[in-house]
Amino acid sequence: MNERVLTPRNRGFLFLDSHPAGCERLVADMWQACPAPVDAPDGDGPVALVIGSSAGYGLAATLAGLKRAGIRGICVAFEKAPTVRRTATAGWYRTAATADIARAAGRDVVFLNGDAFSDAMKDEVADLIEQRFGGRLDYLIYSVAAPRRTDPDTGATYASVLKPIGRANRTKTLVFDDDGVPEVREVATEPAEGDDVRQTVAVMGGADWERWIDHLAARGLLADGFATAALSYIGSSLTAAIYRQGTIGAAKAHLEATARTLNDKLDKTVGGRAVTSVNGAAVTQSSTAIPGIALYTGLLRGVLGDGLVPPIHQLAALWDQLTGAAPLALDDEGRIRLDTFELTDEVQAAVAERWEAATTATIAELADLDWFRAEVRRLYGFSVPGIDYAAPVTTDVPWPDHTA
Repeated sequence: MNERVLTPRNRGFLFLDSHPAGCERLVADMWQACPAPVDAPDGDGPVALVIGSSAGYGLAATLAGLKRAGIRGICVAFEKAPTVRRTATAGWYRTAATADIARAAGRDVVFLNGDAFSDAMKDEVADLIEQRFGGRLDYLIYSVAAPRRTDPDTGATYASVLKPIGRANRTKTLVFDDDGVPEVREVATEPAEGDDVRQTVAVMGGADWERWIDHLAARGLLADGFATAALSYIGSSLTAAIYRQGTIGAAKAHLEATARTLNDKLDKTVGGRAVTSVNGAAVTQSSTAIPGIALYTGLLRGVLGDGLVPPIHQLAALWDQLTGAAPLALDDEGRIRLDTFELTDEVQAAVAERWEAATTATIAELADLDWFRAEVRRLYGFSVPGIDYAAPVTTDVPWPDHTA
C-alpha cells in the first residue's frame, strides 16, 4: 500500500493532491450534520440515480438521500484513480467514504466511475436498474458541472466557457498568494463570441439531462410517480453579469426550460414530475473558478455567519419535498427555491455594502476569510478537524466494489 505524508500543494484554488483521511472525515461530518428524518426510512427504500455524486451539491444529494429518504440505487461520477506519483482526486476518496456509509446503513448503492454524457454509461445504468433494482427508478438527481461534453449522436465535442454576454465585464475578485495572504483585485472578462453561448449550453444546459430521462423511459424503467430534479443556481445581482446573465446563465436558463418540457412529458406518461432546484451559494470546486464568486461567498458568510445554510441541509430539504415528507414549494417558474436565506433584500443589501467597501486593506474585516480558506482546503481533504496531517496515510484506496 502506498503511504505518504501529504501536505497541501496548490495553484490558487486548485490543489494538486487530495488527502484520503480528510476526505473520509469530511463525508462522515456531512453525514452527521444531515438531520435525521422524523420517520426513519424502512424496507428497501426508493431507487434513485444521482448523476454527479462525488462533489458539492451532488455529494450532498447522495448523503441526504441515504439518510432522509433511505434511497438505494446508483451514483455516477467521473474521478481519477491514484497513481504512483499523485493521489486520487478528492471525489474518488469521498466516493469510497460514501460507499462505506451506505453499506453501514444497509443500503444497496452502486457507484460507477465514467462519462455521464456517454450512451455507454446510460446503458450500464439502465442494465443495473433492470437487473439489480427491480426494473423501476423512482428518482433522478442531476448535478453535473463539466468543462466539455461529447454529443453521442454527432461525436462533436463542446466546451463551456465563463464569459459575459454582450460586453466585457469588470468585477472584483478574491485571490490568495502562495502564503495565503488575501488580495482583492479587479479582473476583466471579454464577452462571449462566435458560438461560445451555444457550446456552453450544449455542455451545461438540459440536453444531457433530457437524454438520460428519454433513455431510461425508452427502456420502460421510470416508475409511476417518477420525479427528477436538476440542481441549479441563480445568485446575486453582484455576480449576475458573469454568471446568470453570462454564458453559464444561458445554460441554466436552458436547464430550466428543459425542466418544463420534461415535466409535461413525465406528467403525461408516468404521472411524474421534473423540477430544477435552485440552491444557495457554497464553496465548491466549480464555484471557485468563477470570477467574483469567491469574494461574494466570503462576504456572504461575513454577513450570515452560521446562517449560511450548508449544502447538506439544503439537499435534505429537497429530498423532503421530492418524497412528499414536506409540501412541494415552487416559485412562479416551477423551481424549488432553496436559496431564499441568501437572497432576502436585507442580506443582499448588507453584502452589496461590503462589496463596495472591499479592498485588499479592508477584506479581512468584511469577509470570513478563515472560513473561506478552510472550506477551499476541505474540498481536497485538508484543514478537516480531527485529522493528523503529520501522519502517513494510505493513498491507494480502491473504488467501491459493486458486485452483488
